Amino acid sequence: MSSTRTLALPERYHFGASVRSLLVPGHDPCGRFTGDEFWLAVRSPAGPATLQLVKSGPELTATGYGPGAGWVLDRADAIAGLRDDLTSFHPLAAAHPLIARLAKTFAGVRMPSTGLVFRSVLRAILEQKVTGKEAHRAYRLICSKLSEPAPGPIELMLPPDPAVIAATPYWVFHPFGMEQRRTQALLRAAVVADRLERCADAAEATTRLTALPGIGPWTAAEVVRVAYGDPDAVSVGDFHIPNTVAWALAGEARGTDARMLELLAPFAGHRGRVCDLLAHGGLGAPKFGPRMPIRSFARF
Repeated sequence: MSSTRTLALPERYHFGASVRSLLVPGHDPCGRFTGDEFWLAVRSPAGPATLQLVKSGPELTATGYGPGAGWVLDRADAIAGLRDDLTSFHPLAAAHPLIARLAKTFAGVRMPSTGLVFRSVLRAILEQKVTGKEAHRAYRLICSKLSEPAPGPIELMLPPDPAVIAATPYWVFHPFGMEQRRTQALLRAAVVADRLERCADAAEATTRLTALPGIGPWTAAEVVRVAYGDPDAVSVGDFHIPNTVAWALAGEARGTDARMLELLAPFAGHRGRVCDLLAHGGLGAPKFGPRMPIRSFARF
């Protein structure tokens, strides 16, 4: 059983750059992107669902499958980034030559908003203080081992049920490469997942998230940027972003969180969007020293 709706696209809309960030790089058990087609399995308030988005010319055709098909179809435009409002960003960008150029180059990139908090909490906690390769391996294993198939015509897995996560002991996560600190943070968030999903906006979600031990400003920003499409969410505490911002906006090879926030202040309301534009533009500070090593907690 499926339902469909058609979404009109704004001029220059970039489908891939707008939705691809919702999937982990490489293989994501809960989604798929194939150029003009995007699939996303969700555990919605109305039940399990899979959303299919197909781009054809100036339109997106959205199809929902499963008990939560109605919910995910109502949310399809937000998931595609079509509720992202750049109106107040244009005058801020115009005041800075580099940001103005990036804003013009990537004018078709929109910020998605899933409306689902725990889905983003899982990924953000897994990405704390480790390499992307480690985090994405753990994500794939958790979604594959601790969840069930999603509805729909293609083989996808649902994101894990928070109740299942909360009831799973640490020793199950250890072979996935999860140390006790991140596992405990994930379990705490899973216990209060219902309350997190009921947060009215990004500010409330940030307050509730950062009240949990093991979740700080970085994790909260990573969550609300995706769950609420918050364009002002800045990942304070990130290993790379302060340096990128300092280099791009001030020509300084290294930057602190405080310096990053100072340089982003003129873009208040869209500070996270500016960070995203710098990433889309491939701007990065000069690299010094060794890379972070890839470790395997499963062997400890």
